[in-house]
Amino acid sequence: MFAFKSTTAAWLLAAGAACMPQLAFAQTGAGGPAATLREAFEAAWERQPEARAGAARRQAAEAGRSAARRLTAEPAALEAQAKTGRSGSGGREYEAAIAFSLWLPGERTRSARLADAQLEEVDLRVRAAQLKLAGTVRDAWWALKRTEVELAAARERLASAQQLAADVSRRARAGDLARADQHQAESAVAHAEATVAEVGSARAAAEGALRALVLAEPARDAPAVSEPVPLPSNVPDHPAVAEARGRALVARRTMELSSVQRGANPELTIGASRETGGSGEPSVRSLIVGIRVPFGGGPRQDARVATAQADALEAEAAAEIEQNRVATEAESARLRLQASQVQLQAAERRARLAAETRGFYDKSFRLGESDLPTRLRVELEAAEAQRTLVKSRIEAAAAVSQLRQALGLLPE
Repeated sequence: MFAFKSTTAAWLLAAGAACMPQLAFAQTGAGGPAATLREAFEAAWERQPEARAGAARRQAAEAGRSAARRLTAEPAALEAQAKTGRSGSGGREYEAAIAFSLWLPGERTRSARLADAQLEEVDLRVRAAQLKLAGTVRDAWWALKRTEVELAAARERLASAQQLAADVSRRARAGDLARADQHQAESAVAHAEATVAEVGSARAAAEGALRALVLAEPARDAPAVSEPVPLPSNVPDHPAVAEARGRALVARRTMELSSVQRGANPELTIGASRETGGSGEPSVRSLIVGIRVPFGGGPRQDARVATAQADALEAEAAAEIEQNRVATEAESARLRLQASQVQLQAAERRARLAAETRGFYDKSFRLGESDLPTRLRVELEAAEAQRTLVKSRIEAAAAVSQLRQALGLLPE
């Protein structure tokens, strides 16, 4: 028995030493411990490039919409020139004019529509990025919770094996059991210790993966609270589908704008000139009004329009494919949730029966009415049933998260 206590103590010391860097990180990390899935997601989102660049992208889209509302296609331009020594008489001529770039027919309206679509796409892109990150955080969160419940079950199994080994050792010293029975009990303790160490290593890896996402120490042994089961009436548009449709709309508006931009914008010039004569001749003032109309773009413009049409068709087809994919994943997630709930009910019944059976055989073993191999087998079955139960609870909660992810809902 002393050997078992020494081994367990050594393992606990090693586990404590391994946890010291993580505890130090929790005290010095940028954020506090993430106790819930929603807190973990919010901490991870603050670090994402999309979150940091979202305001700048929206500002750029707002500027594009403001540009589409101007009275002219481009800002006005000032033109000025001076000429000296006209006809050798020493006279001078000054000209000043303002050039206005005019909208092509239908260009201003379609530019405004494109700007509105681009502004809406910025918000849709952020929502889609949030959902994508939510899926990653959910996977890491539930992977950690799986290892936590397995570690708790392994520790419970170790405590039960140690208690049984102590009972067997006491009875072996009294001559009620053979030394071989004591060896079997000690072997069960050693196996339980190895399982605790193995699951503890898996938990550390899962915790590191989640910590890399949120840049904060996950709250240790936080309860695995299930997210609310979504109701069909409360499910909004899926962000991935909305983003795909937004891209398709932008591509369609770009194509519509390209179809009217067959050439460069015409220019209206309004100005004045003043000519001073030489040798006392009076100066002459005049008004300048001009129009500049470029010819069509030709094959180069045709290529731009054809490319815009192809982009629009491609984006619309991608949006349709995305919608079908999302619908399929949502249906699969619903089926997984139903299956996990059935498995949970079965695991609860099995664990209850196994616990009752263990109680029966524990009493009969203490009374000498059953042998050690049978007692060990019943103990193993009870431990496995309990392990299956806690895993089933986690899988049921994870299935709810998967359904919410498939429906495009963020963590709650």
